[in-house]
Parts: sequence; structure tokens; C-alpha cells
Amino acid sequence: MLSAALALSACGGSKKDTGSQGKDVGDIFSAIKQDPALHDQLGPAVKSSGKIVVATDPSYAPNEFFGNDNKTLVGMDLDLGKALGKKLGIDFSFEKASFDGIIPGLQSGQYQAAMSSITDNKEREKQVDFVTYFTAGTSLMVKKGNPGAYKPDDLSLCGKKVAVEKGTVQLDEVSATVDAAKGTGSRTKKCKDGGKPGPTGQAFPDQNGANLALSSGRADAVLADSPVIDYAVKQSNGQFETAGATYDTAPYGIALSKQLGTTKDAVLGALKALQTDGTYKKILEKWGIEHGALDTPAINGAQS
Repeated sequence: MLSAALALSACGGSKKDTGSQGKDVGDIFSAIKQDPALHDQLGPAVKSSGKIVVATDPSYAPNEFFGNDNKTLVGMDLDLGKALGKKLGIDFSFEKASFDGIIPGLQSGQYQAAMSSITDNKEREKQVDFVTYFTAGTSLMVKKGNPGAYKPDDLSLCGKKVAVEKGTVQLDEVSATVDAAKGTGSRTKKCKDGGKPGPTGQAFPDQNGANLALSSGRADAVLADSPVIDYAVKQSNGQFETAGATYDTAPYGIALSKQLGTTKDAVLGALKALQTDGTYKKILEKWGIEHGALDTPAINGAQS
């Protein structure tokens, strides 16, 4: 994370979102049966409570966002969490959170898990465990016609205002602080190596704020995860477009507190079972993001 006039990715400041229910792929959940062996793998705290408290930042359509009533949490992660819960025999109880507060919340015990388009990387694995489940990269969103001729793979964003969400890998990328070990300032370094000023990263509390900055002219471009950019472009009524190709592809991970022990193994087993019975594929197809399917989920499978 790896989404005026965009509000929940819809134009015109309206909360209406024609994609809030996803495609009709039939009943996804009724055939899912609890697996007793996987249930037994859950950590004692989760097993005794019958639920796991899951943080999510609902501003990243189509992965997690508010539906038409502006109250109900919907999206790919919500559907996958429900399916995992049925397989494990527990409730995935989702709670709204700010993205940059999710990992601190996991560490403090406020949440037990998180499903919020979180890129699994080595730095984050020091703080929480991950079960990888999807693949996404970073995409560049610009105004229709790309009047600035911006590209993700050259120096065209140097010195420009780039809107991102707080706490994301995209904010790390445009950070003014260059630290290769922590993965910060990679685009800034590229610009400075080319004799140009680094981009000005504009960090917003949620993705809607970043999208609004672009539509209002306060930002020149937006960097976000590829499925989020794809969805925002589709919902923008021709206002935005994607510039160039997706880059820095990496896995999303279900984040789990390191205090939960073997719960991560149970979640991995449940995910594999949902892949085998076709539920996983149906969920991705419902939200039009099946191209990001991850064939080989793993525990702490960060690439860098």
C-alpha cells in the first residue's frame, strides 16, 4: 500500500460508488466448511475468543473501502477475511484504522491482525508476521492526457508534487531521506543522481485525500498500489489515467501479531484451502483483480 472529486474513488464528491458490490460471481461463502485441524492450529487467545480483531484502512478501493451506505466495509480483503474465518471457524472482526497506525496497533495489542493491502517487506517482518496472499506493484496516476508527460521510470517526477498515502511504500519511495537499508528515498536518490531535485512527497491520511489532491491541482501525480490506481481510473469518469507500466511488484501480506504463535500457520493453511476449492479465485474475480493472484502463499515471504 500496495485507493475533488474522488470520494471513495467516485467523481463529483458523491459517496455513490457503482463498484461497491463488485461483479456478480454468485454465492462465494455458503459452501465453505470449517476445517477442525486448522482450527486447532489457532493460538489460544484466538481460539478461546472465537474471533480475531483485524485492522483495515477503508480508503483503498477495491481492496477495502466503504460501500454505498458509507458505513459497511467492503472489498477484496473483507471478502477474503470472511472466507478465512469460515474455514477456521472464527470471526474476522474488522475495525477501521489509519494505515500508518496499523503496525503500531498490532504491536501494542490493539489489533491482532490486519488486512489492508500491506506490502510484505523485510523491515515490516521485524515487527509482525505475514501470510502473503496477493501480488501488486506501484502505478502512477495522472490527469487525463498526461499534460505533464510523466513516466514512472524516468526523471519526469523530479521536483514535482507527488501525492501518496501515509505509511505506504510509496511514501518511502518519495521520502526526502535517502536510506537504502530502510528502503526510503529511492526516487529522490535517482533524481539527485541525475542532477535534479527530488520529488515533493505529499502524504495524506488516506488514499481519497491523495486522489483529491490530484483532481484539484494541488498535486501533479499520485503513486499507489496498482489495483487501487486501476480502480480509481475506472471510477473517475475519464478524469484520470495510468501513466506507464506497473513497477516494484511485491506480495501483500495478512499481518499478524507475533504474539499469536501458530495462528499464522492456520491462516496459511486456510488460504491454501480456499485456493484449492476455488473460493480465492472467485473473490478476486468479483473485484476485477484476478491478475494479482498469488499461486504460492507463504509465511514471511518478503522479496526485499
